[in-house]
Parts: sequence; structure tokens; C-alpha cells
Amino acid sequence: MKFALFFLTLIVAVAVAVPVPDGKAETLKFDNVINPDSYNYAYETSNGIQAQEAGELKNLGDTSGLTVRGSYSYTADDGQVYTVTYIADENGFQPDGAHIPKV
Repeated sequence: MKFALFFLTLIVAVAVAVPVPDGKAETLKFDNVINPDSYNYAYETSNGIQAQEAGELKNLGDTSGLTVRGSYSYTADDGQVYTVTYIADENGFQPDGAHIPKV
């Protein structure tokens, strides 16, 4: 149950974070595989949005946790393509991109 709730929350967060520059965009590619202890998906739209992600349930000692790796890219209103790659695991959400300030 926790896996499903985390997965759903993550999908919603990614969907909300990516702007939709063209409401009439078409899906050009969509792949999706869900297994009991892992998943992956990838999609691409006609307006240049791309995303892919893979998650795997890991044993973290006394408990289990989800390790996720992925990326997404989109063309912003300024015409620049922004790409974010990320890892989400026991160390939290760790995004990386040229436009993201480094700590």
C-alpha cells in the first residue's frame, strides 16, 4: 500500500511540476511496465515534453523503500529546453539540472 501511495504521489508531483505549453499536444510515445517490486515508464509528446522514470523496491534494513531515478525535459516560454534528472531514495529527492542552483 505504501508503495502505491508513494508512486501515485510521485507521479502527481512530476505532472504538476512540468508546465503544459500546448494543451492540444499529442502523445507520441508511451511505455509503462509495473511489476510487484519495480516499475518504469517513458513518454514523449508532440510539444517536446519527455519524461522517463524507473523505481525499484529496496531492502533498507528493517524496512523497505523505493529508489527512483528519472528525468524530464520541456521547452519553456523563453524557448529554452530545460532538463531535470533526479534520484529519490532514502536520502530524499535529489534533482539536478543546469538551471537548478547548486548548494
